[in-house]
Amino acid sequence: MSYAIAASNLYFSYEKTLVLQNAEFQISQGEYIGIIGPNGGGKTTLLRLIMGFLTPQKGFLHVFGQSSTHERRRIGYVPQANQTDRDFPITVLELVMLGCASNRCYYPPYAKEKALAMIDDLGLTSHKSKSFASLSGGLAQKALLARSLLSDPDLLLLDEPTANIDPASRSSILEKLEALKGKKTILLITHDLRTVIEKVDRILCVQTQVVSYLPREVCEHFALGLYHAPLLSAKASHHSERNSDGLFVSL
Repeated sequence: MSYAIAASNLYFSYEKTLVLQNAEFQISQGEYIGIIGPNGGGKTTLLRLIMGFLTPQKGFLHVFGQSSTHERRRIGYVPQANQTDRDFPITVLELVMLGCASNRCYYPPYAKEKALAMIDDLGLTSHKSKSFASLSGGLAQKALLARSLLSDPDLLLLDEPTANIDPASRSSILEKLEALKGKKTILLITHDLRTVIEKVDRILCVQTQVVSYLPREVCEHFALGLYHAPLLSAKASHHSERNSDGLFVSL
């Protein structure tokens, strides 16, 4: 099988702080993956490794069968709006057109036309000439999504794009991702358990290691940060304890 992403025996640490240990997973092309886990568990670090901005210290991580640094042009990234420089003097249209930095983008004479179409698709036409800094959190998040999609990436990585934004913008972003389902490989970091259960094909829980779940295997405990193995039967106990790797497992 051809995987969009494959990792084995993956290790990464910041100085003496171990973040990922013996992480192993595969993601098929076209899958819509939700990524959950505790703060500091390694979710954002994993995205940075996939983008090639960090290098595994042990093991391997392949993106479309290659080193992630070789396939960066096939990746679109959407950060949280509140983690971007909102003071930089740039209009919404100019911001979106930055997505054309990839050599996969349309020939420059058509780049503006493509950007305007993307802006319109995400309901930002009336804001295209406004300063990016003037936008609400939700509108800014949609502008960042438009920028990431301009080069038509094969792999789309999103770091909590629906956090702290208005309901209308949240719905618009989720609808756009739903329309891309099966057409692109999507990895979505989120703390929104309902989104994970209702929208994605599969869930990766990142808590030093990486564990895969189907949406139906995720229970209400996850909303409380109790990331444990799936319950095997209706009679299984709801108590949990940490195993030797620090993961919560059901007893």
